[in-house]
Amino acid sequence: MKRILEQPVLLGWLLLLYFDWLMRFGGFERVHKVVREHKVGSTSMASQSGQDLAHAIDLACVFYFKRVLCLQRSAALASLLRRRGIDAEMIIGVQLLPFLSHAWVEVGGHVTNDKPYIEQIFQVLDRC
Repeated sequence: MKRILEQPVLLGWLLLLYFDWLMRFGGFERVHKVVREHKVGSTSMASQSGQDLAHAIDLACVFYFKRVLCLQRSAALASLLRRRGIDAEMIIGVQLLPFLSHAWVEVGGHVTNDKPYIEQIFQVLDRC
């Protein structure tokens, strides 16, 4: 079982399922708390780049059984990156007119799973 969980696409899919469940039964607050409290793992596990792991999450989204929201996707990616020893931040942003909220992940100040200019569109509310 442990060997199966070393596969980033499968682990990403399981993380999508976990955060989907958390969003449904715990709401935004619970998802935010779980991501904020997830510690960065051993750097010896950082055998893959942040971009490779973001691609694994994208593939997991393709195989997920329903539409994946940006919060769910970003929470899963931030958790996967931290689990693999990469210090990642999930960013929550908002646009006022028209009102939109959005979540994305940054590693070292660089956007990992979205457009590089996303902070020009959304005002950052929180980094966790």
